Amino acid sequence: MPFTGNRSFKDAPRMIVGADGCHYTSADGRRIFDGLSGLWCCGMGHNRREIAIAVADQIASLDYSPAFQFGHPKAFELANRIKGMTPGDLDYVFFSNSGSEATETALKMARAYWFKRGKPGKSKFVGRGKGYHGVNFGGTSVGGIEPNRTPYGELMDIAHLAHTLLPENAFTRGLPEHGAELADELEGLVEACGADAIAAVIVEPLSGSAGVILPPKGYLERLRAICTKHDILLIFDEVITGFGRTGNCFGADTFGVVPDILCLAKTLTNGTVPMGATVARAEIYETFMAEAGPDYAIEFPHGYTYSGHPVACAAALAALEIFETEQLTRRAAALAPHLEDCVHALKGLPYITDIRNFGLTAAIQLEPYPGEPARRPIEVALECWEKGLYVRYAGDALALAPHFIAETHDIDFACNVLNDVIGTLK
Repeated sequence: MPFTGNRSFKDAPRMIVGADGCHYTSADGRRIFDGLSGLWCCGMGHNRREIAIAVADQIASLDYSPAFQFGHPKAFELANRIKGMTPGDLDYVFFSNSGSEATETALKMARAYWFKRGKPGKSKFVGRGKGYHGVNFGGTSVGGIEPNRTPYGELMDIAHLAHTLLPENAFTRGLPEHGAELADELEGLVEACGADAIAAVIVEPLSGSAGVILPPKGYLERLRAICTKHDILLIFDEVITGFGRTGNCFGADTFGVVPDILCLAKTLTNGTVPMGATVARAEIYETFMAEAGPDYAIEFPHGYTYSGHPVACAAALAALEIFETEQLTRRAAALAPHLEDCVHALKGLPYITDIRNFGLTAAIQLEPYPGEPARRPIEVALECWEKGLYVRYAGDALALAPHFIAETHDIDFACNVLNDVIGTLK
């Protein structure tokens, strides 16, 4: 089982047998509030009939179409719809099957771009501490969550910027004040390695999987400026933040910073069918087209059997129709202040060392058991499950990311359960 303590799970299985709206149904018939929108991916609510109908209709008409050398209309329709939503000139879409594949595609695209530009020495990547970019080889390498990396020994040669989780920002509401200068570490890497050695910097606008780690005010702007100055590509991994989580369509919109490559997945199909997308600026696409040789040559030799799968495209088109018609970015933005108030009201409970939030996401950091950083959050999360709340635990933090369609009373319920469980910790 993925990212699971298999022995513990099989001793006491937690089985989910149904879902509707903001709730799961457990195998023993209990209604469980989904406090993380699945795994950050079902913000429009579970079992949306519109998506189910679109998927059924697509399977009945075209279940599969080869992605190599042939196309189908829905892939182009979806690409154009995404193009209409992304900021700046992020206009060209490459489909894959997950966030991990979207980031892996971005890394290969960045290296190939510099080869096309006649700069093959620009091959080094820069990630960030506590970053998460999926579980494929490249994504694990640029990721900065050490327990995800250490079991595999030496991976790619990667440099990492410091993370932005600083003690002086504890219990901040919204973006922290301190730490924008941490972006300047990139200048030091440029000095040490040379700008001609660095292909790209990859970061999440805000880190979700490591426990909602936020960019200090001005941090992303400084990172963008340094990348531009030294001709380094900036990749935003918006697998979690894409499509509404920050109160705008993308984190790039919220923070006013346009990357060169954008990675998407999760909410793209509302979690119903696996799909990822890597979106590149026009200049990157045009470089591939201009330096490819004869017109029958493959410009970017990369792809997957299921790239732009017809059923995934149908699910995504239906999901994005819901997303825009129901104005779910506005709904997320309107609900965010209530989430902020509720989670920060937990301050003062035993073992809480930090609470942080931005948009419709929040994290509660807990003091670890000596030598066992993951144990206390696991214990809290499993007790919450027994009380009707599914909450994500990662490292020493609990994460919340309610559905965009949730109501204030749903958030009240989640925070009341957390209050009861954490408040009784010994």
